[in-house]
Amino acid sequence: MNTGLNPETRLKRIIKPKKLRAFLGKALPLLPENSVLCVYIDGTPIFCAEPICHSFEETILSPVKNPSGDNLCLGAFIQNRDKLCEPELNHIKSVLEFTAFSISNYIESETARRLIGEETLSKYRELALLHRSIVELNNSLRLKDVITALTNECKTSALPAEMGAVYLPEEEGFTIFDSFGNFSADELENLVECTLFKDIIASLRGEIINDVSKDDRCRDKLSGNIRSMLIMPIPSPNVCEGVLVLTSPGMNAFNAAHLKHVSTLSSVAGISISNAYNFESIRVLMDALLKALAEAIDARDPFTAGHSERVAHLAVSFARQISQDNEKFKHIDFTDEQLREIFYSGILHDIGKIGIKEEVLTKKTRLPKSMVDVIGMRLKLFGIHHMHEWEDDYKRIKQINSSLSPAQDDLDFVDSMSSMKFKVNGSTIHMLHPDERECLTVRRGNLTAEERMEIERHPAESKRILEHIPFQDDLSQLLTIIGQHHERLDGSGYPEGLAGDEILIQSRILAIVDIYDAITQERHYKPATPQERALKILALEAGEGKLDSTLVDLFINNISEIENGAESIDLDRPVSTRFCKIPRGSMN
Repeated sequence: MNTGLNPETRLKRIIKPKKLRAFLGKALPLLPENSVLCVYIDGTPIFCAEPICHSFEETILSPVKNPSGDNLCLGAFIQNRDKLCEPELNHIKSVLEFTAFSISNYIESETARRLIGEETLSKYRELALLHRSIVELNNSLRLKDVITALTNECKTSALPAEMGAVYLPEEEGFTIFDSFGNFSADELENLVECTLFKDIIASLRGEIINDVSKDDRCRDKLSGNIRSMLIMPIPSPNVCEGVLVLTSPGMNAFNAAHLKHVSTLSSVAGISISNAYNFESIRVLMDALLKALAEAIDARDPFTAGHSERVAHLAVSFARQISQDNEKFKHIDFTDEQLREIFYSGILHDIGKIGIKEEVLTKKTRLPKSMVDVIGMRLKLFGIHHMHEWEDDYKRIKQINSSLSPAQDDLDFVDSMSSMKFKVNGSTIHMLHPDERECLTVRRGNLTAEERMEIERHPAESKRILEHIPFQDDLSQLLTIIGQHHERLDGSGYPEGLAGDEILIQSRILAIVDIYDAITQERHYKPATPQERALKILALEAGEGKLDSTLVDLFINNISEIENGAESIDLDRPVSTRFCKIPRGSMN
């Protein structure tokens, strides 16, 4: 509540004066003549059509709820109020209450819209900041690469180690992430349970044990094949990122120089591992934000909820199937980075729909129900004045309105109706207006040419929105893939009318799975299509030269494997247990 501001400023922060004036303008004719409508904050009149010459107590008031909690009221001063009967007073109160309720609803919806806009902007800024941070990190921040480099250095340097292992923490404790040499896995796993291992983690200081048989802290856990051991924590500031263990079958194999050498290696590795964990945690957060952004778009329409994620999973599963095909696609083998790029192309392919009008995006029928009802009223009026049966014509109009592909007879029927007009009390009434005829005579679907152009803007709009995000190199083709997912091989697609080899194979993959998911899911304007029928539609599109026929054949022949594979797709990169509960063993 902004009590320090003057009432006029407080009101403008709640609702625009122009909109408030419109509400009052609609309410005033419903009140007795010479009534005065006014808005009050804390009893102060601040929005009146004419000067107030009466007291606040003489006003009939109705509170207006608002998120800021201001004492906002709508008031009406009625002349000769004492001469009004009870029903008339009740009517006035009802008008005020309804108007106050309408104003409150408008304020609430505008507040929600502003909040959504602010939240989207905040997420976009956060995402851009995360991307800039990620790009500035160096290119060697892969945990597997860091650990492999560490073990390779231990193998190839002057260290007298014949066996070694790197332990990293998991939820259940430290486990071996990488190793070298001939040793029993169980034997080195048992080392985690000994007191020596725990002392190293607690002190963050390395040790050399040149005769393990004489060290009570570990001798019971190791076999006779291990006589000497160098054990070193892998530190980063205040955290033990892991433990490096080097062993030898000979006694007195390690010395202070070895300890210092390994200490240096571990210090560098600790910083790199910590950076890798931090880097991966940022990527997971970025991934979550990208998914949240896509889900926000899907959420505009409950019938498309989950579409982007299903397309992403299907596209990756399909791409893997292509990589496994050694006949027609033996020259194609998608890397992990390319699969990741395909995944996020699927997640973000419809992001441009944020700029599409709601009424176009969620259009269920050719005409809204209110317009069809008006047509019905015209038919009824015509029937009454001309003694004509109108109910069957009205039913036919409603059937055409909900049809995806009306028959030619239905289109001719609409044309004949559009030429009909009749007079009532000297006024000419057209049975169908031109815009109504245009909507009802669309041959396929329920979008007019103008509305279809609006929808077809979304690939280009997606590129426009996403081009401001500095994606890293492994997502360098993401914008192109997204921009091309509605292009067709015969040049009939949009937005650029590309054809043939101008269209990336990743875009062709996305086009196929996008169509498949769209037609197998229920939408406003149609029920879900059975899988068998959906695959026939894809084959028909391929036969007409619109889709890649080789890809479509592979998709149809392996649909079960592709759908099963889509259910198990998980490209979230696992990170340290400090950030989430995801095992790190599969981190690459």
